[in-house]
Parts: sequence; C-alpha cells; structure tokens
Amino acid sequence: MSHPICPLCDRPIPPDAKQSQHHLTPKLRGGKHGPTVLLHQICHNEIHATLTETELARGFDTPEKLREHPRLRTFFAWVAKRPPTFHSKTPGARRKKR
Repeated sequence: MSHPICPLCDRPIPPDAKQSQHHLTPKLRGGKHGPTVLLHQICHNEIHATLTETELARGFDTPEKLREHPRLRTFFAWVAKRPPTFHSKTPGARRKKR
C-alpha cells in the first residue's frame, strides 16, 4: 500500500504521521469551499509561520508557488531529509512584524 505524498517536501504521509489539510486559498479569503492539499503538519505549520493569509491568497495558492518561496524552499529541502513521521514544534511566529 502506498501512502499519499506531501506535495511540498515529497515525503510519504503515513497514517501515523501528523498531517492536515491546507486550503490553497485561505478560508478567511474566500477559500472555505476551495481546493485543499494533504500536508505533513510540520510543513503546514511552516507555511503559516512564514506567510500571512493575505500573502497566501495573493501569490502562494498552489504547492508549486509555495515551494518557490525562498524561506519555504529551504525548509522543505531540510525537512525532506527527515523520516516521514518526523515532527517538531514550530517556534513562535517568524513573520516580520509590520
């Protein structure tokens, strides 16, 4: 049996891995009934620690665009070397304060 693959870090997502659905357009920006993708929870956490809901809605609404973001690209390359069930807490918000 094959497991779904995280479209960001390209690791399998086994049933015992922390995982969640990511709305490609944030729910607060009109994406409540829009498309979602299954991600490792650590990948999902990193997205929201890096980008605001507005930034996600305006320019990062596909896995391909998320992988192109410089900070996320570095993170996904790093986490790709970890086991599929690897998880750690995401430190506090890292977005630049405005």
